[in-house]
Parts: sequence; C-alpha cells; structure tokens
Amino acid sequence: MPTYDFICNACNQRFDVFLTFAEYGKKAVTCAHCKSKNVRRRMTKVRVAKSDESRMESVADGFEGLENDPREMGRVMRKMGKEMGEELPPEFNEVVGRLEAGQSPEEIESAVPNLGAETNDDDE
Repeated sequence: MPTYDFICNACNQRFDVFLTFAEYGKKAVTCAHCKSKNVRRRMTKVRVAKSDESRMESVADGFEGLENDPREMGRVMRKMGKEMGEELPPEFNEVVGRLEAGQSPEEIESAVPNLGAETNDDDE
C-alpha cells in the first residue's frame, strides 16, 4: 500500500497516510496530530532510474577536451568507475590515481609497461 505525505494547513505538522490507489483522492484525509481536514499533499523527491547506457553517455560527455588535462581525465574516469557499479581491477585505481596526480597517459604507459596486458592463469 502506498504511503502519501501530507502537511496540515492548521498546525503545519507533517504526517503520512497509507492509502490504496483506489482510495487516493476519494477518501478524506485528516491530520494525524490535530484532526483537521484542512490538509495538503506534500510532494516528495522523485527518483529516476537511468539505464547503463544513459549513465555512460552522461559520463562520456565529460571526456571532450580532456587530452591535455590528466587531472580532469582522472576525475572523470573515477566518476565513470563509480557509475559502472562493478568491481574494477586494481590497475584502474592505479591509473586514475596517477592521472589525478598529473601524470600524462604517455607517462603512465611508460611507467607501467604491462598495463592492460592479458594474464593467462592456465600457463602455470
């Protein structure tokens, strides 16, 4: 059963009311504090669920012009990592940390030469 938030116009107190969809708008609501019928519905925040694609698009918009700003690139990459909601490899955090410290992608590539190399555990 949905919970609806109300504010009493008489005593200014907030209160919740449980109403079915069929009851909403038809059943009279009275203040839980002073019993006044002079109440109004309080609109609460609305959450919008985003698809993975739309979340990535919003993050990708921040990539334009980042080639010359490693710190900003690191900030955007960290935001993208959080948006993905998945466990990222430790190398991701190392690269982002280096970018945030101001290292260019080229400097990071030479400092960490095996970055992104596939490991094959079957060869052991």
